[in-house]
Amino acid sequence: MYTFHQNHRFHGLAASISLVLITYFPLISAQTAPAEPKLAIVLNSAEASVSLIDMQARKVIKTIPVGKEPHHLMITPDQKTLLIANAAGNDVVLMNPVNGELTGRIPDIIDPYQIGYSPDHKWFIANGNRLDRVDIYAADSANLKLAKTIKLGKTPSHIAYTSDSKTAFITLQDSSELAAIDLATQTVLWKMPTGSTPAGLWMTPGDQYLLVGITGEDNVQVIDWKNRKEVKRIFTGKGAHNFRPLGDKKSVFLSNRIASTISLINMQTLEKVGDITGLPAGPDDMEITPDGKTMWVTFRFAKKVGVIDIPTMKLIATIPVGKSPHGVFFTPRAAWE
Repeated sequence: MYTFHQNHRFHGLAASISLVLITYFPLISAQTAPAEPKLAIVLNSAEASVSLIDMQARKVIKTIPVGKEPHHLMITPDQKTLLIANAAGNDVVLMNPVNGELTGRIPDIIDPYQIGYSPDHKWFIANGNRLDRVDIYAADSANLKLAKTIKLGKTPSHIAYTSDSKTAFITLQDSSELAAIDLATQTVLWKMPTGSTPAGLWMTPGDQYLLVGITGEDNVQVIDWKNRKEVKRIFTGKGAHNFRPLGDKKSVFLSNRIASTISLINMQTLEKVGDITGLPAGPDDMEITPDGKTMWVTFRFAKKVGVIDIPTMKLIATIPVGKSPHGVFFTPRAAWE
């Protein structure tokens, strides 16, 4: 029922994925195997709540109210606290990522839709999707001090950074633009047009290209950001939206919200390798277990979370959660690279 459709030139893809896992996740012996995550945390954006899931039993064990419109989340640099951004609640909730206990709240973080730390952990950005603003904070773990508020364009969405933490990139969904911000001065360096309704952003290894999920279309736009020009389009599926790298510095997954598929992209060749199809409606955010073998996916339109076996590229379980599930997190997890 749930199948992985390969491009004709990639007949041995399942075997290739297995080889990738062996190559990049070698700690598979009983003595060196990475710890298994036990608790999955899922944000129910339309229910102002968080579902806590027993990952082994694959069932919700608790639902916790957190605030209005929790869309995205981010772990602090010390890996001790999970930040849950309540876009309509204008605050950030602090949670213990291991047991799901709420530990605090940061008030007056205005309209935090998408959030993210710079690679050097010195800056924290909160995109105000509803209020068309980008707030840049000087960061010391969960201690945030507002440095500047920038009005960029309509509906700032996702964030990416250069590896040296000098530049942040923001997609502007309803302006159909990509913006670059100098973090040291908190000034806008440039803006350029993109395809319709850009959302997810991912930087390829070596800061070579920016990949932009063009949600209003059916492709990923590859941008040479240093020269501000499009390199190519990678056609994936309608509603191309958000990214999650496999962790091998080569492969990245992309969720296609409207097509209800997940594409696998080779970041070296800039080609789509194949698609996971037959999924529930609205695949969105993704997270991968530390052994690289299992991916958890939120399905925004189906009120479910799915579990995908990566070596076979098959959906093996679904778990009912709240309305419009968005962010998903567990620890430990595969590297984000």
